[in-house]
Amino acid sequence: MSGMAKRGRPKLDKVKGEYMELRLDVAEKEAFVKAAEVAGMSLSGWVRDRLRRASKKELQDENLPVAFLDRLTA
Repeated sequence: MSGMAKRGRPKLDKVKGEYMELRLDVAEKEAFVKAAEVAGMSLSGWVRDRLRRASKKELQDENLPVAFLDRLTA
């Protein structure tokens, strides 16, 4: 068996510790799924990226700290 690849899901580099539930209508979800596909991203990754962009801009516009910036640049 040596030399064979292990089966199953590969280990993730970063484990996300928080969960957020979001309700959408069908058309919103379809648009988000399509946008994620166009960007070559998973839906979850696309949503996180877009929320980070929006929150960073809004918080910086108000001269407020952006909690995740230090973690992303470290």
